[in-house]
Order: sequence, then C-alpha cells, then structure tokens
Amino acid sequence: MIDVRPVGYVIGLLVAALGVTMALPMLADILEGRGESETFAISAIVTSLSGWALVLSCAGSARQGLTLQQTFLLTTGTWVVLPIFGALPFLIGAPQATVTDAFFEAMSGFTTTGSTVFADLERLPTGTLLWRGMMQWFGGVGIIVVAMAFLPTLRVGGMQIFRSEAFDTMGKILPRAAEIAGSISVIYVTLTIACLVGYSLAGMAFFDALVHSMTTVATGGMANADASFGAHKGAPEYVAVIFMLLASLPFVRYVQLLAGSAKPLWRDTQVRWFFGITVVVVLALTLWQLFEFQTSLEPAFREALFNAVSIVSGTGYSSVDYQLWGGFAVAVFFLIGLVGGCAGSTCCSIKIFRYQLLFSAVRLQIQRLQSPRGVFTLRYDGRPVGEDVINSVMAFFVLFFMSLAIIAIALALMGLAPITAISGAVAALANIGPGLGPDIGPAGNYAALPGEAKWVLALAMLVGRLELMSVFVLFTLAFWRR
Repeated sequence: MIDVRPVGYVIGLLVAALGVTMALPMLADILEGRGESETFAISAIVTSLSGWALVLSCAGSARQGLTLQQTFLLTTGTWVVLPIFGALPFLIGAPQATVTDAFFEAMSGFTTTGSTVFADLERLPTGTLLWRGMMQWFGGVGIIVVAMAFLPTLRVGGMQIFRSEAFDTMGKILPRAAEIAGSISVIYVTLTIACLVGYSLAGMAFFDALVHSMTTVATGGMANADASFGAHKGAPEYVAVIFMLLASLPFVRYVQLLAGSAKPLWRDTQVRWFFGITVVVVLALTLWQLFEFQTSLEPAFREALFNAVSIVSGTGYSSVDYQLWGGFAVAVFFLIGLVGGCAGSTCCSIKIFRYQLLFSAVRLQIQRLQSPRGVFTLRYDGRPVGEDVINSVMAFFVLFFMSLAIIAIALALMGLAPITAISGAVAALANIGPGLGPDIGPAGNYAALPGEAKWVLALAMLVGRLELMSVFVLFTLAFWRR
C-alpha cells in the first residue's frame, strides 16, 4: 500500500503558501476600494487553514525522499488540489461564478492554458484580474520545476533524455526540486521584472503591465480585456514577442548561462529548430497577408509575428481575429499549436525535441531499409539515444493523438460543432488557450459551452500539462499494487 502522507505533507505546504499569496490581490482590492477585499480575505483563511491542517496531519511522515509512486501522486495531486483552492475567489466574490466555471478558470490558470469563461474582463475587480495572472505565474514556474526535476526521473514522454543535464534527481526528488526551484527563481523573476519594465516603457498602464508580464513569462496568455492583446497593439506586441520567445527556451540553459557557459544555449538543437520553425511561419503568414489582402508591411509583419509566436509558444494571446485571414492562415495556426516550445521551458504542447526524435527515428528506419547490414545509431544533440527514450516518445505521440480523438468525440457528443470540438480538444490538451470557430476562437471565450464540456476540457488541460502519462499511470492497477 502506498503511503500518501509524504505527498499530503508537500501538497499541504503548497496549499498553505498559496493562501498566503492571496494577500496580494486582497491588498489590490483594498486599494481599489470596491468592497471586494473580503473575497480574498476569506479565501486566504480557508486555503491557509486547510493547507496547515493537511501538513499537521501528515507531519510525522515527512522525509527527504519520495518513491516513484509517491512522485507520480505528488505531480498530479498538486495540479488537482491547487486549482480547487485557486477557484475559491471566483466562487465567493466577483464574478460569483458557478463551481464549474470557477474550477475551469483556475485549472486554465495553473496549467497556463489561458482559456477563459469570463466576459467583461474590464469590469472585474483588480484583485480578481491580478489573481488570474498570479495563478499563471505560479503554474509557469511550477511546470519548469516539474520538467527539470520530476519528469526526467519519471521517464515520461522521453524526458529522461534530459536527466544528466537537468540535474540527477533519482532518489532525492524533494531536495533536488528545491535546489532547481532556487536556481530558476532568479531567472524567472528577472524575466518577469524585465517584461514589466518593457511593457511600461511601451506605453502600458502599470497594472496591465504587471499582469501581462506574469502571463507572458508563464506563456499563459490570460489578459485583462476581452480583446486579449488587441487592447495593446503596437510597441507592446514587440515586447511580448521577445519575452514569449525567451520563456520558450530551456531554462536549464539560463542556469548554465549564469554559471558562465553560453555555448550550450547556442548549440542546443531544440533552440535552433524552434527559431527556424517560427521564422518560416512568420514569413509565410506575412507574405500571405501582403498578397491576399494587400495590407501594408509593418502591420502585416507585426500581426503575423505576434500571433504566430503566441500560438507556437502556447501563450494564447491574440491581437486580431486571425480566422479572418482565410483558410491557409487558420490551418497554419491549428498546426503550429501542436508544436510547442523547448523542453524545460514554460511552454506546452508536444514540444520540439519529440519531433526531432521522431524524424530521426524515421530517418534511421529508412537507412536500415536501404542498408540492412549497416549499423546505425540514433543520436540526439550528438549523444546516443537509448531504445527506452524512443519508446517513450512514440508512446507519447500515440497517447496524445488517441486522447485528442477521444476528447474531440466526447465534445461533439455534447452538441459542440465539429470545428469547436476538434480545436477545443487541441487547445486544452496542448494548453494553447483559444480554439477555432465563432465560440472559442481568438475573438470568443468558453462561457457558452455546456458544463460537461468544461469539465472534460479542464481534465484535458491537466493531462496535457503533465505530459499525459503522469496522470494516466494513476489509473492502472499495476501502479497501486506495487
């Protein structure tokens, strides 16, 4: 029988810390003077007391290491429990959402998906808007720690290939997670502050700059206006592009950069592929607008650059309704949402390194067919790759697209239009944010969807953010028998 108390102890600490952070949006509401400060005061008390109660009940089992099973439980449990408490402010105060909508919004926040069920964002209390940004900011830094400390050890989706360079964590998950969190916290905070300054210099109001700096560095995409980034066209778009790109790179490279070694960043094939794909997509979309709609160069380039980087990084901002650009552009945006950024970043979706390994495996098979007696070794970034890595990557692709099909079919059975069901499944499972179609496209939101569909999408966000297998393994009998 698995001892869940060490897992409960860590989750309790995280919940208690989450309650403390609710003091910030409470202060924002006090300064605004709309009488909404009680919302976060009550939420903070309930969250903190619940967290400490869990800590005290599990304190006797606290220890330095976690077993493999406990690590799986901790990874998934954290992303289930935190959204439950993160939803409290939405239930108690403005916008006084339903349980379904509140949980959907909180799950979208912590998984940095960016989908929203709230309309009239401009009318929401300052504290609520700040809390949405904070949830995404916490989720962004949290997923980096998971990607660097947990997933390589759990051997999920080929992530074990990064174990040697992203710290060896086997047998000492918690100490290493704390060490990694400390290493990246300086980088993460520095990027956020730099983004805040950049937005402010570009003309954003301070509060908008603050919230958008958090959701940009987290590649989350929650904005303070229904028009998303359309309310901040011009110079802020270029600032956003810079920091969405920076947040899409492996944070372990920044750690190495601070240690005085810049070569790993420039030589990382993930980074080169990511920038190469982005450049090709931006040029294609710019030329499409120029020749199809005869627009001027600067707006065409800026809109193509911003929206392409937003979707390929999984941020999910939109500055225009790019569905109006025609079928070619819609197809491009649909496909790049399935790419994602680099492993060990705040990005989501399938990620660049898995496509690299997939293409390398295909090329290797072709070589073996052409030269049956030849000896070929699959390599990634100059290093030999074991069969276990390739098997994990192939299993990830199969599981991802099977899950995508099941979610899309489930949404269609709930009455959603085909374009809404398919793109909604992709947007949730790949943690992108906006889908396609009149309802959930870049000019809409998820408010009109049935409650059952919102729960399915919330589950898809969780599964996609934790690389699928981390969640699905909990539903196998073999996991609980060990």
